[in-house]
Amino acid sequence: MGPQTIRIFSRNESKQIEMENEIKDDRLRFFIGDVRDYQRLVKAVEDVDFVFHAAALKHVPKIEYNPFEAIKTNILGSENVINACLTNNVEKAVCVSTDKAVSPLNIYGATKLLMEKLFVTANNYLNEEKYRTKFFGVRYGNVLGSSGSVVPLFIEQIKSKKKISITDTRMTRFSITMDEALDFILHATKLGTGSEIFVPKLRAYSLLDVKETLFEILENTGEEIIGTRPGEKINEILINSDEIRYGWEIDNMYMISNPEVMKTYSGAKKIENMKMYSSDTVDKIPKDQLKQLIKNLI
Repeated sequence: MGPQTIRIFSRNESKQIEMENEIKDDRLRFFIGDVRDYQRLVKAVEDVDFVFHAAALKHVPKIEYNPFEAIKTNILGSENVINACLTNNVEKAVCVSTDKAVSPLNIYGATKLLMEKLFVTANNYLNEEKYRTKFFGVRYGNVLGSSGSVVPLFIEQIKSKKKISITDTRMTRFSITMDEALDFILHATKLGTGSEIFVPKLRAYSLLDVKETLFEILENTGEEIIGTRPGEKINEILINSDEIRYGWEIDNMYMISNPEVMKTYSGAKKIENMKMYSSDTVDKIPKDQLKQLIKNLI
């Protein structure tokens, strides 16, 4: 896309050094900082056209034990991002949300829901004479193979000759790879006009399918049922039954938005014949395709 500069703003210096060594490109600029620090954020966002807000405390059990810290980063930090974008007249600001924000069962989900609401309502400031920033969000589930997710955990356990730890045999999850997530975010950014929540159309997999596939590829080390963690859901829900009323389909995505915003779109159609968008109701990935996806992660 030919950007002049891409700024990475985070508090994790070791990850920044790792990225700098891996991606050698003079257009990258690394800013150490925290979304809790508004003044630092304002400096980082100067002369920026697009902001992607993914900063969050997101480990569910840790947040259940440290809720005040999650509020400072996930809610107050998001407010700082919004104000920094308004101050610098950023063109578009996109918040990256999660299935856990839908009908939240845990503190993490509740903080991400509030982040979404802050971004959607920030469009009330839109005034071409003073503020031009368009705010909207993207929402998806766990990225397949991402740090802390189930596939790398199972792989590590099998390689260590340990039993894999199954939380609940009924569990299903939406399937999205890192490349698919990035393509989705960039496409939504091109399309967004302000106050929408974009959701990708995805297939799903079951925990049992993942277990069986890994045992085929690596080794059957057995399993143990450990039970669900506090705040953990059996299935991922990306659009609940109430949001479906405001749901639309466009360009292989779903979009949650009010009818007024939809007047600016052509080619969008109302979601019909769907009560909710949940990982237990969508098509499952065929075993051979899931096997190939997992092989790519090993």
